[in-house]
Amino acid sequence: MDTTLMLALAQVEGSEDVSQNLETARRYIEMAAQKGAHLVVFPEMFMGLPAAGRPPVTFLRQSGVDFFGRLAALARDLGLAVLAGGWEPSPDPHRVYNTAVLLSPLGEVLARYRKLHLFDALNIRESDTMTPGESPPSVVTLNGVRVGMTICYDLRFPEIFRHLADQGAQLVLVPSAWYQGSVKEDHWLTLLRARAIENAYYVAGCNLIGRSFCGRSTVFDPFGIPIASATETEDLVLACVSSARIEFVRQKLPSLQNRRKDVF
Repeated sequence: MDTTLMLALAQVEGSEDVSQNLETARRYIEMAAQKGAHLVVFPEMFMGLPAAGRPPVTFLRQSGVDFFGRLAALARDLGLAVLAGGWEPSPDPHRVYNTAVLLSPLGEVLARYRKLHLFDALNIRESDTMTPGESPPSVVTLNGVRVGMTICYDLRFPEIFRHLADQGAQLVLVPSAWYQGSVKEDHWLTLLRARAIENAYYVAGCNLIGRSFCGRSTVFDPFGIPIASATETEDLVLACVSSARIEFVRQKLPSLQNRRKDVF
């Protein structure tokens, strides 16, 4: 029997204003609900974009807004699941967790994942303002589909995606703030596609636009075929995730079954 989940990726421009981002969320959740989506995904750091002189911890100290609580209310009011990236306190008072939270259509927390791999590359040091997570992401069932998540730079580490495959994932979400640049954009699309092919499941990358981010949010199916995508502008990307498609691909190309677990 085929189980399906209608997925929506909200490719948006974030801001430093938490309330403005929540208004953007309301608009896109309403739009996704009208189009029949079961789940709408927002990018990494959607709670509030850090800037020079405004580190992520500032959003927790000064915003006065329960970001994830407000998103939960929107999910509950409009009856669909929501995933978004934001900030959470860490044991270090000067650094925060970079977190993605998946909320059910009832507004309940289904999963919370704290970014494991911080982007200390290309003259950027996330570890100066962020604390890395310590636990791998979990896999939860949403509308009959097994869903996992990673965050942005995790995309360069295939072991986290294989872990999710071993946990039974059928769809992996990648909320991101992936930077612009011809090579960077090639890497973004190539790695999303590779992770889908390697694990024979759907991979959906939802990216920011504006400032220095490249957009190009895309959903790849288990064969690595792009089934929905955006350019560099604001957009709502819709795709249907099908368990029957996953089963078909895994029967035709059973690479997960052919693994040499006795060697590796």
